[in-house]
This record gives sequence, structure tokens and C-alpha cells, in this order.
Amino acid sequence: MRQRLNFYHFYLRIVAYLLPLAALECVEYAQLLARRFGQSAGVGSPSYGSLVLFTTFVWAITAEYYGVTSVEKLFLERTGIRAAFAACVTTYALILGALFLYRYAGSPPVFFPWSAFILLFMTLSMRAVFRKLVRRHTELRKPNRLLVIGADRFARRVANRLIRAPLSCCRVVGYVSLPGQEIAVDGAPLYLFQEIEKIRRDQGADEIIVAIPPGRFSQIPNLMHVLERFCLPVRAIIDLGDHVLVRERLFQFGRLQMLDLTTTPAESVMYSLLKRAFDVAFSISVILLTAPLMALIAIAVRLTSPGPTLFVQDRVGLNGKIFQMYKFRTMRMAAVSESDTRWTTANDPRRTGIGILLRKTSLDELPQFFNVLRGDMSVVGPRPERPQFVEKFLNGVARYNNRHRLKVGITGWAQVNGWRGDTSIRKRVECDLYYLQNWSFTFDLRIIIRTLFVAFRSRNAY
Repeated sequence: MRQRLNFYHFYLRIVAYLLPLAALECVEYAQLLARRFGQSAGVGSPSYGSLVLFTTFVWAITAEYYGVTSVEKLFLERTGIRAAFAACVTTYALILGALFLYRYAGSPPVFFPWSAFILLFMTLSMRAVFRKLVRRHTELRKPNRLLVIGADRFARRVANRLIRAPLSCCRVVGYVSLPGQEIAVDGAPLYLFQEIEKIRRDQGADEIIVAIPPGRFSQIPNLMHVLERFCLPVRAIIDLGDHVLVRERLFQFGRLQMLDLTTTPAESVMYSLLKRAFDVAFSISVILLTAPLMALIAIAVRLTSPGPTLFVQDRVGLNGKIFQMYKFRTMRMAAVSESDTRWTTANDPRRTGIGILLRKTSLDELPQFFNVLRGDMSVVGPRPERPQFVEKFLNGVARYNNRHRLKVGITGWAQVNGWRGDTSIRKRVECDLYYLQNWSFTFDLRIIIRTLFVAFRSRNAY
């Protein structure tokens, strides 16, 4: 089973890596046909060759990151257009940025959108063809014979999923009941663990699947000692519950094998470098473009009510660290204990005249781009909350603290879906967890675009 997956993954990866070359060659050939008698910096030119190599290198990284070369994801998505589109956009954004910096003077601008379109089309076609070929190949192959260690409901559920899996093509030749297990399996011979020698003689298994719940994991060393007699590949099913997803999280650290139970995108290179670079560039651009507007707002705040221009408040950020968040002051001066423990409500009498307008248009959030430059926040992420409310929600909302595994943001998935202000905390956390599990650079861009459309018409902005 594992060997088959490795072969599929190898072939898919090789074909995927060659797609940029094919896409660039298609466009270059089209250009040569259009300029039959003209000079062309086409195939064979040093600049074109460098472009092909660089594009292939960048594409290989982004394709791996977005799962374009993943056989497992090939059957989880109907078309795979989301991953393919994200990989293409990221690849060509990085290429154009690099070419701009190095002042590349090769192919004309029309070359890049056409090659990007062809690359996207080829990627989707490759995945569709590969999906059909794998299914066809799986149907023609002899099924893998599995011996399942375990005979309870957990083992039955595992066996059913393995049989129905699109890549498996397997059948169960027997179940092994462990001491104290409730028998819940059928459809194959059942053996007691003491009959292990009989199983070796009667059943010609190809692989052994250890399907035991987490409460029995302590028995695995003893099971492995006994199963060594079979001289077969042994796989263990890891199911630690609904709150723990194990996917490429087992790693070697010195002499220790570690299972990462709380890995997040914040620990990835793409998140740390690409997102941070975008945050800095985007924030500087916004600050420069809105500097005159922020100056007018500061003057208006200062003239319409006594007190400072900026409102500074402690908020909880990445990994639960406290930082000071900046906003334009929209309320009359009050005790810190009151502002830190009260929500803003509709028709709140504490708001100033200019503050009502600033909150309705979300312009009071503009100073937070300085927080982004400092590294306390990101442009996109879960909205930061006050420490007092965090302590309260930790006890009443399941998995609330998971939202602090990413940098908090000026806008987020919860906000563009209407969950801002005094709204359901549970719905907000659901959106934050969805963002945590599905983060990508293109997802951030999507949220930013949606923010531009909802910023001025949110019902809960008061």
C-alpha cells in the first residue's frame, strides 16, 4: 500500500515539475509562429533558459506547498482548481517580482499571462488524467490482503474506510481480537491473539494494520515484538480524536521521535517569509496613501473631544503574548477598567461624534498598520481580543485559544463573514479555526478583497 502510494507520488511529482517547461514552450512556439521572420529571444537563448529554470524551481516549491503534487489530495478535491490556482498565482507573482528587480528584458509582458493560463490548464488536465489512470490501474491490480489487529468498532470503522479508499484496492483476510476487546467485526475470519501462529499458516497477508484506539497504544511495543514473526509491513492507524489532525507531523529531533500535535502555518517558511514581506509592503503602501487622511482624522479627534488622538489598549497576540494595539480614539475619556471590560453597543453614549463615523467606516483601525510594521499583527488574521475577555472565553468556548496560534490581524475571515463587534463568539472562533486550517497566501488576498466591499456596510460596526 505504502509502496504504491510512493510510486504514484513520484510519477505525479515528475510530471508536475515539467509543466512550466511545457507551458513556456507552448507560448514561445506561438510567438515564433506569430513572428515568422522576426528575431526572437526564444528557445535556446540564455535569458530564456534562465527564465525556464527559475520558473521550474519556483513552481516546484509552490506546487509542493499547495499540495498540487499530493496523491492524497488528488482524491479529496473534485477538480483541485483551488490548489492549482493558488500555486500558479504565487509562482507568477514571485517570478514577476524577481524579473522586476533584475530588470529582465526578454519576453514581452503578454508572454506571462498566457503561460500562466496554460500552466493552470495543464495542471488541472494533468490531475484529471492522473486521477483516471490511478483508478484504472487500481482496478486492474490484485487487491492487497490485509490482516487487521483489532476487532472492536474502531477496527471495523478502519477496515471499512480502507476498503472504500480510492487508492487502496484491498481486502481484509482476517481480524485479530486482543484480550478484553468487544467483538464488532464481520466479513472475514476472526482469530484470538493467542492464535497468531495459526494465522501465519492459514492466511497469506500482504500487510498488517494495527487498528487500536489511543487507549491501547501502550500495547504497541508488545504487538510489534510478536508481529516480527510475519516479516510483513506493519502500519498503525493514528486517531487521537477530533481535535488532533496528524498529517506529516512526525519528525526526528536528535534521538527523539516527536509528534507535533499543535503545528500551525505560523511555523512554515511560506507564512514566515511571504506573509511577513506582504504585510510590510502592504502596510507601508497603506500608510503612505492614507497619511493625509490620517492627519485630518487626528486633528478632528483632537478638536471634537478632550484627550489623546490615539487609543492604546492591551490585546492578546500570537502565542498568547500581550501587545499594545493602536486605534484612533472614538470615545470620550473613561477609566481604564471600564474600557477594558465593556463591549461597545449600538447607540453607545460614550462615542464621540467623529467616533461614530470612524467606527462605521472602520477608519479608526488605520493606526493598526503601524502594529503590523512592528510585527505585533498581520494584515489578515484573527482579530485580537482584550486579556480579560480571553480569560473568560477560555473557560466557556471550546478550542478558543487555538486562534492565537496565528498572528492576529486587522481583518479576518470572521469579520468579512459578519462576525465582528458584539456577535457570537462561537461563530467567530469557528471562522478563525477554519482560517487556521486553510491558510494560504491567496486566501489572505481573498479576505482583503472582501474586506474592501464589507468595510463600509457592516451592521455590527458601532
